[in-house]
Amino acid sequence: MTTYVYGIASSAHPALPDGMEGIGKPACTVRVLKHGDLAAIVSDAPEDLKPKRRDLLAHQNVLSEAGAAGSVLPMRFGSLAPDDETVVSVLGERAEHYGERLRALDGKVEYNVKASHNEQAVLHQVLAENPELRAMVEANQRQGGGSQEEKLKLGEAVSNTVRAREQSDAVEVRRALEPTAEAIEPGPEGTGWLANISFLVHRDSAEGLLAAVEELRANQPQLELRVHGPLPPYSFVDPGPSQPAE
Repeated sequence: MTTYVYGIASSAHPALPDGMEGIGKPACTVRVLKHGDLAAIVSDAPEDLKPKRRDLLAHQNVLSEAGAAGSVLPMRFGSLAPDDETVVSVLGERAEHYGERLRALDGKVEYNVKASHNEQAVLHQVLAENPELRAMVEANQRQGGGSQEEKLKLGEAVSNTVRAREQSDAVEVRRALEPTAEAIEPGPEGTGWLANISFLVHRDSAEGLLAAVEELRANQPQLELRVHGPLPPYSFVDPGPSQPAE
């Protein structure tokens, strides 16, 4: 049967979650596979595995249970191997790499910060900072909105200015928060936000990052900041030259 991989830990980890419930309905039992100094936290994989809320939470719960007592390299949801033997073989092949990553991430957690613009606030700000653009808006208003060509010209000018502000604010978010983290990893770009960055911080000093986020909110009111964490350090696992599971 296909094996589902939650994470990798030291075989000496004091609280490997052997026997707890994992993904699936009914829930698959979590078990531990060991090879030398390493252990893989696994279970059977349901045939119809999909990112359902219940399974996403189960995956997170297994990692939280293990991570509360020691360092764990979290695998992303959906990490599969053909069987237990393959997992054990991978532990042996990549023992040095996984050992180094476990030491590097010991006691550390991930916080993901996504930034977007409050549309009204950023529009007010770019108009206040750009006399030429403000004059175009005021001229259009005096003319009852202006001609179709003037409306298009104004819309393009506003859009370009806001887009440039998105780029500069993305740089500002990184500049303001990066000093509080031990490492950072940009997330995938997407619609709806201007910055998506994961920060690696020590569990005991995360308040520094959170304080910097609050300061950024206060100083840059056009920004809307969403913080997710503490999370297992998914973005910093670095599986090495090939994936740990299929």
